[in-house]
Amino acid sequence: MFPVYFVISLIKRFFSKSLPPITLENPDVKYALRLIDKEHVSHDTRKFRFALPSPRHVLGLPVGQHIYLSARIDGNLVIRPYTPVSSDDDKGFVDLVVKIYFKGVHPKFPEGGKMSQYLENLKMGDTVDFRGPSGLLVYEGKGVFAIRQDKKSEPVLKQVKYVGMIAGGTGITPMLQLIRAIVKDKEDPTICYLLFANQTESDILLRSELEEVRAQHSAQFKLWYTLDRAPE
Repeated sequence: MFPVYFVISLIKRFFSKSLPPITLENPDVKYALRLIDKEHVSHDTRKFRFALPSPRHVLGLPVGQHIYLSARIDGNLVIRPYTPVSSDDDKGFVDLVVKIYFKGVHPKFPEGGKMSQYLENLKMGDTVDFRGPSGLLVYEGKGVFAIRQDKKSEPVLKQVKYVGMIAGGTGITPMLQLIRAIVKDKEDPTICYLLFANQTESDILLRSELEEVRAQHSAQFKLWYTLDRAPE
């Protein structure tokens, strides 16, 4: 007869070997992740890939949650929320798609985006602090959402058959995260409707990814675009 502590130890060792380690173990701790790749998606949009602590690590971000990036810029601490476009099943890396707001381009933001320009100027091997998970909503699967009114309240479960989404610009990233999670589960019957708004056709982020999901899951994912300016 084995002692209880020994059995518990064996169970922990079994699960520690079978489950990948999680990067975001503590939502109050910042994790410095290293930039390992940068892809030019368009003239003002980049895909940044950051390495996780080891090739076995996953990020550990529940569907519906986001992360915060923080950096000291011009002497000030700048914090911005982002939702990865990579899957939480991906091991060893996390991908972020970011629109770069350059200085002197957008009339409403003459100085440009502090964090986006900071990311644009990163060199390979530079690190950025990640913190999370954060958010008041988690998708549990099969149409079930766990929703909290605030950080301290207990989550309330809501089950739905249909999910309607409206997104604009880079706001598409949390929508894509949810859509991918739903269609990936063959036992999840939830149907998604997405209206994606942009200024011009060239501004449509992640278009190929969205249309690939629609082509493979046309009965479960419905997609519409709306533009401020029609194509010439």
